[in-house]
Amino acid sequence: MISIRKSLSLKLSLSLLLMAIPIFLLSLGILFVQSRRIIKEEATEHAVSVLNTTTQRICRYLNAVETATNANDWLILKYLQPDSLLAISRRIVSLNPHIDGCSISTEPEVFPEYGRYFSAYTVKEEDTITTVVEEEYEYFEKVWYKKPHDLEKPCWVVYYDESDSLELTLEGMVASYSKPLYNDDNRFVAVVSTDISLLHLSKLYSSEKPYPNSFYMMTGEEGRFLLHPDSTQLFKRTIFSDADPQHQADLFALGHEMISENQGTMSVVINDVPCLVCYQPVPGTPWSLAIVSPESDILQAYHQLSLIVVPLIILGLLVILLLCYRAVAHAIRPINQLLEKTQSIASGNYEVHIPRSPRKDAVGQLQNSFATMLQSLNFHRGSVQYVTERTERRNEELAKATLLAKEADKQKTAFMQSMSHQIRTPLNIILGFAQVLRVNGGQLSDEEKKSITGMMDYNSTLLNRMVLMLFDSSDTGLSEELHSHRYDTVRCNDVAHEAIAYIMIHYPNLNIRFQSEVADDYCIHTSHLYLMRSFRELLYNAAKYSDGQHIVFKVIHVPNSEQKAGAVRFIIEDKGKGIAEADRELVFQFFTKVDDLSEGLGLGLPLAKRHIENLGGNLTLDPDYHDGCRFIIEIPL
Repeated sequence: MISIRKSLSLKLSLSLLLMAIPIFLLSLGILFVQSRRIIKEEATEHAVSVLNTTTQRICRYLNAVETATNANDWLILKYLQPDSLLAISRRIVSLNPHIDGCSISTEPEVFPEYGRYFSAYTVKEEDTITTVVEEEYEYFEKVWYKKPHDLEKPCWVVYYDESDSLELTLEGMVASYSKPLYNDDNRFVAVVSTDISLLHLSKLYSSEKPYPNSFYMMTGEEGRFLLHPDSTQLFKRTIFSDADPQHQADLFALGHEMISENQGTMSVVINDVPCLVCYQPVPGTPWSLAIVSPESDILQAYHQLSLIVVPLIILGLLVILLLCYRAVAHAIRPINQLLEKTQSIASGNYEVHIPRSPRKDAVGQLQNSFATMLQSLNFHRGSVQYVTERTERRNEELAKATLLAKEADKQKTAFMQSMSHQIRTPLNIILGFAQVLRVNGGQLSDEEKKSITGMMDYNSTLLNRMVLMLFDSSDTGLSEELHSHRYDTVRCNDVAHEAIAYIMIHYPNLNIRFQSEVADDYCIHTSHLYLMRSFRELLYNAAKYSDGQHIVFKVIHVPNSEQKAGAVRFIIEDKGKGIAEADRELVFQFFTKVDDLSEGLGLGLPLAKRHIENLGGNLTLDPDYHDGCRFIIEIPL
């Protein structure tokens, strides 16, 4: 330890090494992060490629089943006899290795000799093909019969065969291509249903896995599992079963993506294991196929690389230490620097700074001695300069505080005067009309009374609006807004119509045109109260500052993109004098009005913007619209 303290070159070498270590480790960290990202990207591409190949194989399998069915449906209609149906059913199964069974089930009383039910069924068991007339049962309510009958077109269905008598299914599950048949009179006569075992379908891709522990899963309608490595999950459970919405939001998002028949990749925690999931719909079916790859498999090579890199890092640091020591031993010239500073001090430059050194060697002691002398010389000069600068800084801060106080007092006085005037005007109107009704109420006609009460109602509403805005702008109003229920289920079109109906009560002569790109049942989760207040304020301004005949209320859906998530956009535009470009930055500032003579407190638009921002959205004034004003509210989904 003593030798290290006295060796200047060694201490400088260690110092340089300590400076280089963070940079070195940061570079390695960036390398590891980039390597991890590249490995995950390559894994994603590989998994997507395998998924596409598997999906194509499944599609070819399903297309073969569909082709076999469609190629024989004309024979069924041409030879609509019991023996012919048995022969055609056997023909479909025997000529197509992909098909495990085929049933041709007729409508009631098509064959009177068989009564209400007739179903020709052929099943393949290994190398044996059996064709029978099924025993009577109510097959009209079975999904493979009812769904194509109701849809009036062919479709793929998956159902659970409880009997599983012929051992065709995986845990009792069958995928069936069902097609309704109509005779020449366009009368529904039968359903031909071609079956494949999901066990056989699963064998198509069981050998195609990008990683050893990867597995496939297929979901149908409502996220129900059709294929899954855990057979207990099949058909009876969905991807949402046993999932916690708060802690497994990623799994819920995956389920909704697959139900919506979307295509993509996601990082999802499944059974407490981080996994990479690639998913895409199976064309021609309501199913979605996904391949799940644990990240531990994907990053196995990455972790092996870490075991090699760590020893290399230690070795590299030792090499750096050796090189630093040899370089510093020949490059240190601290005494020359100290000589330059002492010469500058001797010439009268007292601004030179000589720091104290914590080192115990001779150079450190010499530096500390010169630092003590310089400190004594500069003590009094520094004290005077410090007091002077501090006094000047305090004077400047006091002057700024005085100006701010005067400005705040001026703004308070102006706001109180404006508020008094704005509240007194409607209040005087209400009091005046109330006195007229009290004194001359019996002499007024019904039309005059209706007009007076309408004016009183309008001004009372105006007064209530100003009081509500004052409350919303207060700390209590803000706290109430922040703690409001923001998860109301709000129908976009309904809330727009509600706001229009409200403003039409006070401005019956308005012409507001409503346009919507979303369905009437399209909903968002937000606060109905504060969304309505924002709409009312924008419609109120449009009615007050435009011609009142060209107001448009639009509802637009903004889809997801790589840059941002989806949203719903509400647009309110009018044709009028608009807002000058110089004043556009002021409209969203509290207690600020473009025209001091206009009515209002300068709170409407700022409060509307604050409401929308507290709901997670944004309110903007479109700068590219010049025929009046166009305000845009965007609420994220």
